Amino acid sequence: MRPAQLLRVLDRELISTAEGQHTPVMLWGPPGVGKSQMVAQVASRHQAPVIDIRLSQMEPSDLRGIPFRTEHRVEWAIPAMLPNAQRHGPKGVLFLDEITSAPPAVSAAAYQLILDRRLGDYEVPPGWAIFAAGNRQGDRGVTYSMPAPLANRFSHFEVETHLDDWVAWAYGAGIDERLIAFLRFRPELLFDFDPAHNPVAFPSPRSWEFAHRGLHKFEDEPDLLQGTLQACVGPAAGIELTAFVRSLDQMPDLDAIVRGETVPAPREIDLQYAVAAALVGRAIRALKDPDGITIIGNILHYAGRFPEREMGVMLVSDLHRAVGSRLFDVPAFADWAQRVSDVMFYD
Repeated sequence: MRPAQLLRVLDRELISTAEGQHTPVMLWGPPGVGKSQMVAQVASRHQAPVIDIRLSQMEPSDLRGIPFRTEHRVEWAIPAMLPNAQRHGPKGVLFLDEITSAPPAVSAAAYQLILDRRLGDYEVPPGWAIFAAGNRQGDRGVTYSMPAPLANRFSHFEVETHLDDWVAWAYGAGIDERLIAFLRFRPELLFDFDPAHNPVAFPSPRSWEFAHRGLHKFEDEPDLLQGTLQACVGPAAGIELTAFVRSLDQMPDLDAIVRGETVPAPREIDLQYAVAAALVGRAIRALKDPDGITIIGNILHYAGRFPEREMGVMLVSDLHRAVGSRLFDVPAFADWAQRVSDVMFYD
C-alpha cells in the first residue's frame, strides 16, 4: 500500500482507540522505506508521544517485568517503559519496532500485550494505539519467521515506495530541490535494493535523506562530494547524482522567472526536471510572502512554456500536493488548467 494511504490507515487506527475499535497494525517492508517515520509522523500530527520498544534488544523479562516477593506470594514490577497514562499521557503510540528480529521467546512474551492490551496486572491505557514494524525474511536482515499466533494478532500492511508520496514529503521536510529533481528524472532510483547482492549502501527513501545532508555539507568540496554521496546511496546512484548536480550550472534565472520575466525554458530534459522542482520550492516559500499570489501566478505562467507539456503538469501536480486547495485561489491557475486540459490527469 502507498505511504499516503498507510498514513491515513494509521491515523484512523490511532483515533479509533478512543472508541474501543483499535486493531494493532503490522507494517512490513524492506529497510529504509520509511516504516518508522510514518508512525512518528502520525503521532506528531496528533501531538501524541511514541514509546519505541525494540524487541530485538530485549529479553522476555524486560517486557514481563522483574519478580519480587511480597509476604508469601510473588508479584511483578511493571517495566517503566510501558505506556502509563499518568506519566506519558492519555493517548499515544506503543511502537514495537524490529519485531521480526526479536527471538521467539521475546515475541511470545508480547502475545498478550498485543491482543489483550495487557501483560499480567499491567494494562495498556485505552487511548494508546499499538503499531509494529519489521523486515521480511527475504530482505537480508536479522529476521525470524513470525509465529502464526503473533501474526494473527495484527492487521498486516505491506509498505510500497511511491515517488509522488515521497516528493510530497520531501518538499514539506525541506529536502534539497536538486535531489527531488534528480529522482523525478530517475524515478527508479528512489528504492533500488537487491537482497541477493547484499549491498552496504543503496538507494532508499531513508538514504536519500542522508544524501540531502551530504550534499549540503560537501557541495563546496568537489573532491569529497561524489564519495560522500556514494557512501549514502551506493556507487552508481552517487555518481549519477553528482553528475546531475554539476550539470545545473546551465539553469535559467529562477529569480527572473518568479518576477514574471520572459525566460526561455531549457531544452535538456534533466534541466527541465531541475527547474520544475526548484520552482515548486519557490512557490511553497512564496505562500509566506505578501506577493505570494503574484509569484505563484508567474510560476504557473512559466509552467506552460516547457517543451514537454507533461513537465508543466508535473510541476503543478507537485505544487498542489504541497499546498492543497490554496493553489486554486491563484487567478493564473484557471488559465493554466485550460491550456493543458487535453493532457491533464487526476489521480
